[in-house]
Amino acid sequence: MKECPSPVRSRTQQIVQSACALALVGMIWFGADLQAPASARQASAHKAVAPEPVAIYKVDTSQKVLALTFDISWGEKAPGPILDILAQKHVTKATFFLSGPWVSHHVDIAKRIKSMGFEIASHGYMHKNYTEYTDAWIRDQVIRAERSIQDVTGVRPKMIRTPNGDLNHRVITTLTGMHYKVIQWNTDSRDWMNPGVEAIKSRVLTKAVPGDIILMHASDSCKQTHLALPAIIDGLREKGYQFVTVSELLAGAQVQTSVQ
Repeated sequence: MKECPSPVRSRTQQIVQSACALALVGMIWFGADLQAPASARQASAHKAVAPEPVAIYKVDTSQKVLALTFDISWGEKAPGPILDILAQKHVTKATFFLSGPWVSHHVDIAKRIKSMGFEIASHGYMHKNYTEYTDAWIRDQVIRAERSIQDVTGVRPKMIRTPNGDLNHRVITTLTGMHYKVIQWNTDSRDWMNPGVEAIKSRVLTKAVPGDIILMHASDSCKQTHLALPAIIDGLREKGYQFVTVSELLAGAQVQTSVQ
């Protein structure tokens, strides 16, 4: 007569068999993960790393293109002659960084910039150094400027140049967190120093490189920009350069995050 199996022994065997089955599944899954294509594992790792927030000074490109940019924070005498020269020279691509209060107080000029087809970006609200203030203050300033610019021109700016170009990693992080591209410059015309027409022209023509972002101003404190601008435009064209907006520049090449 055969002995009936013990209930305790049967349950023990079932537990052991179940554990072995789970271990086998785990080994199969782990092995499949190890055999996944290296590119897939690298892509997964790449997605996990957020891009470092940066300010943009120029782009790398083999094409002879560059962006003329003009900051405006105050005054009504300088913008008109600069816009007239751009029209006379058939320059249809340039980027204007406008401060919120200036737009609100000079509606007609801001609308003229828009109607001429120039790109509009933000120059903040109060003309103060952002590094000296809190993140909350910075966000408030950017939002106020954004509303002023949009109310007058219908444009919601996507790029910003901080007043005085003042920034640090914290400021850049705050601004990029608001989905703004932070734009600096590679060639400073130094027109804000009023060093003389020849000095402004010579500096731009000797320093400009492909992919450059050139800083100029259309505020009344810069009294020589409009006098140097015709020669700058002519000189750059003689060197084979074409003018584009900052957005077009960024779309066509790899950005540089420092002055070259």
